Amino acid sequence: MNKFKFENLIIWQKAMDLGEEIDVLTASFPDKEKYNLSSQIRRAADSIASNISEGSIGQSNPEQKKFIGYAIRSLAEVVTCLYKSRNRNYLTIAQFDNLYEKSYDEYDDRI
Repeated sequence: MNKFKFENLIIWQKAMDLGEEIDVLTASFPDKEKYNLSSQIRRAADSIASNISEGSIGQSNPEQKKFIGYAIRSLAEVVTCLYKSRNRNYLTIAQFDNLYEKSYDEYDDRI
């Protein structure tokens, strides 16, 4: 089976995993956050992988850099939402630390 170029990118695979993990965790957030924080962090996390894939498909180098920039901004948004989630006691310290480390590793190692 043929694959798109981005499907072979480890950073895209990790971004997909991060999005799925955040989706599972936000399911336990209070109902009052359904359309606020939980929605915001899920959309930002999903945007990371989306921008990586969009930037990898037949674009020029400046175009690829633009979409990587969008992915980095989405990652920063995820980290901010992680802090808000921890501060509101929706995440344990261990959950926060785990997701923070995964987020930092994505930025530091790949993006």
